[in-house]
Amino acid sequence: MAGSSSRPRLPAILLSQTALMLLRDVFGEKDLFRDMPRIPTRTVLWGQGSVAVVLPHSAIVVSEETLLSGLRPRRTRDEVGATPQWRVYSSPPLPPESTEQRFGSRMAQASLVELRSEEPGCWVESTEEGRLFLISSGAEAWLLSMGAPTVAQLEQSRLIAQQIERVGGHLGENRGEFPAYPRIASLLAGKCGADEPWLACGTGRLGVRPDLRRRAAHALREAILAAAVIRAIAAGANADQALAHYESRLTAGFQRHLAQCASFYGTGGRNRWWSGELEALERGIGWCAKRMSKFPAFRHRLNGYELEATPDS
Repeated sequence: MAGSSSRPRLPAILLSQTALMLLRDVFGEKDLFRDMPRIPTRTVLWGQGSVAVVLPHSAIVVSEETLLSGLRPRRTRDEVGATPQWRVYSSPPLPPESTEQRFGSRMAQASLVELRSEEPGCWVESTEEGRLFLISSGAEAWLLSMGAPTVAQLEQSRLIAQQIERVGGHLGENRGEFPAYPRIASLLAGKCGADEPWLACGTGRLGVRPDLRRRAAHALREAILAAAVIRAIAAGANADQALAHYESRLTAGFQRHLAQCASFYGTGGRNRWWSGELEALERGIGWCAKRMSKFPAFRHRLNGYELEATPDS
């Protein structure tokens, strides 16, 4: 496993019911995170002149450290020290031939906050110069701001500022800032030298909005595909075709993500910040379309956890 990440661990992640069920199924843990705090509603205030809307929600709150600890594999003695056959890039740096494509400039700032109420909940709001995301487990609350600094956005806020009693310290170094713009590696798979194959997954291959409640499910499906590709090649599948399938599937998924973001950013605001981010998203959608045109039609599909050739391939 190659790469390392300096991004601070998130104190709170939303896991949708779909993501939670998928995690339990994959890891065979039917009671996984059953006692974690639940979020019953999501309140959204999006766009100039809009009113807040309370939507039903079904998600749990878990820290990133707790999530990783709960899912970390228990390796057997025989597996320790085994000679690796693949190089998997789960975080930067990537191989020299693969460069990061960035579609936006927004940074996120994470802060621990004190709320006026101890009720668990989730709030999303667009402001003049960015967007705010607030999540509370009841015991702790965490604020994520994207765009202008947190203090400036709270001064513009009509919803989230009303929930906050006090803003505490920032998360991690550099005032808790980390990239929040969509990004993807220009190459997602290949070979090191003549033989050793590699692929990129997780933050090593792309970055998406850090507040997405379905992000864990996307990451898990991506890992399932990566493992299936590796197993298929080990069993004799055409390596070039399998790796091309992996790249095309992930690129297509990233393109859908950009289109979803564009639909929100097109209505979030009308100033230079919003229009600049929207233009970057549209540029990314075009980049994905150009990249996808270089791949052949899908010749493989997932059947459970295994990659198999389609009947007409």
